[in-house]
Amino acid sequence: MASEGVANPPLAGRHILLGITGSIAAYKAAVLCRLLKTAGADVRVVMTPLAKQFITPLTLATLSRHPILVEFFDPESGQWNSHVSLGEWADALVVAPATANTIAKMATGVADNLLLTTYLSARCPVFVAPAMDLDMYAHPTTRYNLDSLKSYGCRIIEPASGELASGLSGKGRMEEPAAIARAVSDYFARRRSLQGRTLLVTAGPTIEPIDPVRYISNHSSGKMGYALAEELRDRGADVILVTGRTALPIPDGMQALEVTTADEMYAASLHAFERCDGAVMCAAVADYTPVSVADRKIKKESEVRSIELRPTRDIAAAIGEIKGPRLLVGFALETDHGLEHAEDKLERKNMDMIVLNSLDDPGAGFGVDTNRVTILHRDGRRNAFGLKNKRAVASDIADEIEAFWKKEE
Repeated sequence: MASEGVANPPLAGRHILLGITGSIAAYKAAVLCRLLKTAGADVRVVMTPLAKQFITPLTLATLSRHPILVEFFDPESGQWNSHVSLGEWADALVVAPATANTIAKMATGVADNLLLTTYLSARCPVFVAPAMDLDMYAHPTTRYNLDSLKSYGCRIIEPASGELASGLSGKGRMEEPAAIARAVSDYFARRRSLQGRTLLVTAGPTIEPIDPVRYISNHSSGKMGYALAEELRDRGADVILVTGRTALPIPDGMQALEVTTADEMYAASLHAFERCDGAVMCAAVADYTPVSVADRKIKKESEVRSIELRPTRDIAAAIGEIKGPRLLVGFALETDHGLEHAEDKLERKNMDMIVLNSLDDPGAGFGVDTNRVTILHRDGRRNAFGLKNKRAVASDIADEIEAFWKKEE
């Protein structure tokens, strides 16, 4: 069971970079800055040049207790404001308000001010709180740009409906500062939500050698499994990653066991599971492997015209037999009758939930950075999600894992 620790405020000690753009809603940024500071965050503010026409840097400098950054350098002192250093410093970038212009530039990689270059340099989560008139918000270009930011992993804090600066009424008003601060706080609260849990994650393909040169494998890039391992780590879990060969760097902050064949992954996974609270089986494990492996390259001129195969051992099924009350999450990549096949695996392998995706869905499957999944539970529930980047999909799966354990408590 997960251990209970002393809870600190989620934003205590966090570095929050607040980006303010040229909108009438910029006046709300002062309240947001104060709320983030009150919650324990260290807040620095980057403003676009136009934002200064709506709220003064002096106000925000007083509230944040830091000088306000607008330009790349101070022409009088020559001091350079490094967007790279700002991106490295921040635990989160919050752009509030975010105008249609800034959103368009973020979506297309335009880097013509300090805030935009910092966004492109940031490695942290990015929150975007749009603020604009209702017709601008509803315009297809703006919707496309927001969808692009979502696909990059940005978290969009949807605007509220109500009276707008134009005198019209509708959706486009920046969400209230308290709601924005709560969204950021909730994100960091989730980063501790799996503290005390140990999870096995398998990822990547297996490689089944035929001879010293050739092998049987598949197109798995490992991106989905690595995204899941990182998401679970970021929520406080101790992660043991059993990975096949990929082109991805091993994520920091977890134990990684690198394997090649299905037999190696079976042995490593079963051994690691002994000390785990659950397992997420994301690897694309070969179903068959050659009965024998030639010790020399098989020549074209040889008599070999076929290769005898044997089934590999089913890792998920083996864990399903021994797991007891522990969690088991499986994956099913299908090309036809997806729901039927996923439900069969869910029941037959004693899984608690299974993540179904299909190669028939554009943007889903091997090699791409996005995925579209449906999560099936043993109690019959199905949760279908739209096309998202794989880190956002990992977040959805992690939410389901958290919900499973909360229900069991």
